Amino acid sequence: MDVRWCYFFLLLQTFLFSPSHSQTDSFTSILISQNGLDFVKNLLVNKAIASIIPLQIPRIEKSVRIPFLGGIDVVVSNLTIYELDVASSYVKLGETGVVIVASGTTCNLSMNWHYSYATWIPPMEISDQGIASVQVEGMEIGLSLGLQSDEGGLKLSLSECGCHVKDISIELEGGASWFYQGMVNAFKDQIGASVESTISNKLTEGVSDLDSFLQSLPKEIPVDEKAALNVTFTSDPVLRDSSITFEIDGLFTKTEMNQVLKSSLRKTVPSAICPENSKMLGISLDEAVFNSAAALYYNAEFMQWIVDKVPGQDLLNTARWRFIIPQLYRKYPNHDMNLNISLSSPPLVKISEQYVGANVNANLVIDVLEADQVIPVACISLEIRGSGALRVMGNNLGGSVKLEDFSMSLEWSNIGNLHLHLLQPIVWTVIQTVFVPYANDHLEKGFPLPIIHGFTLENAEIICSSSEITICSDVAYLDSQQRRSRLSLPRSTPLITTML
Repeated sequence: MDVRWCYFFLLLQTFLFSPSHSQTDSFTSILISQNGLDFVKNLLVNKAIASIIPLQIPRIEKSVRIPFLGGIDVVVSNLTIYELDVASSYVKLGETGVVIVASGTTCNLSMNWHYSYATWIPPMEISDQGIASVQVEGMEIGLSLGLQSDEGGLKLSLSECGCHVKDISIELEGGASWFYQGMVNAFKDQIGASVESTISNKLTEGVSDLDSFLQSLPKEIPVDEKAALNVTFTSDPVLRDSSITFEIDGLFTKTEMNQVLKSSLRKTVPSAICPENSKMLGISLDEAVFNSAAALYYNAEFMQWIVDKVPGQDLLNTARWRFIIPQLYRKYPNHDMNLNISLSSPPLVKISEQYVGANVNANLVIDVLEADQVIPVACISLEIRGSGALRVMGNNLGGSVKLEDFSMSLEWSNIGNLHLHLLQPIVWTVIQTVFVPYANDHLEKGFPLPIIHGFTLENAEIICSSSEITICSDVAYLDSQQRRSRLSLPRSTPLITTML
């Protein structure tokens, strides 16, 4: 695994898309707490070690003058770090970036050694060789990363990077190693400097590769064939002492509709994310996110239904209506019917501390089927009020809705006046058996939360507050093998049901 992926896991915290709302163009907020930072740091250290080992150090050549012998050429080659252990590490947030420090680090190396020198007496050249074990102790590794938004993405820059070796010991094996131990010890400084520069160069290379990776990440997450989630960053990250926050657009939208939705939707800055930062991650979603989804599907003419089948099929025949709307039966006796339901405006989602709910305005057109004709005979305007239930399923946010009540008014009629109170039980049945199940079928699938692939939410909780909901969760990382073994249904949070 390449070093750049180590930084990817560090910046996973960044690309978990942690936003904190701005006043106009950010609608989703995610805050990474100190617990989350520590989780990512530990993951980073483990992945960094796995990706660095084994690490090849450039060969070292040195000429040494020894009394009576003259010049001796010594070569250290195949110098390889094969083991690395980090005693302690920490991550700290500054005003402009993230600082990661690993201290008390030890590493073990293997190497080959060889020397040769010329003499005046036969044999004309004397040489010897062998292997050696090298132990580096008290090494400190640190880097400082700058984060800023760049044309909707994240730009990662390396502010500082360093590696310092405190102590190094070399033990020779093979040949007359006991005789040459002191000579090879002269290489300590050069070996230490080579370890420092090689590790620093590897880290620098990894940061550069990760920056390229971040720049290539998509700006939208597909939801289905009609919609995508806009995950562009809207401002620079906000770094505090024990948390990091990012802002993203977060709306459901297609490119050509972005400005229309943003001009009609406004939001406020969230007052808090998760209580006492008890979870690793907090994702705050403004109600504008849900309303943008409703507006998008409404504008895509996705919210129209023709009801031609119901559990009690006799409901769709004028004979069933002869006592409710006698004039309909007299004019069209024993005719089959359709009920054409279409929303007259996008559903309006409202969120508060006490509820999650929606108001839906719809038109119900009664159609009579005669020969090859569909004859509209009346239109009833409906105002439906529902309560919502939300749950986290894996990395998706889904839910369901149930009918609380509705009101009706007559828009127009070609068959005279209608007694709407007599129609109420039929309309209730249609909403309960057709409209609500259809809506829940789509809501249960949910939509993706902005989480990097390979990470999953765990023990998620949902908190409602004024005009937004917040998902407070811990995070786990699964490698590709673990993900394959967990392709079962995702665990979900308990439903949170409240009424508008």
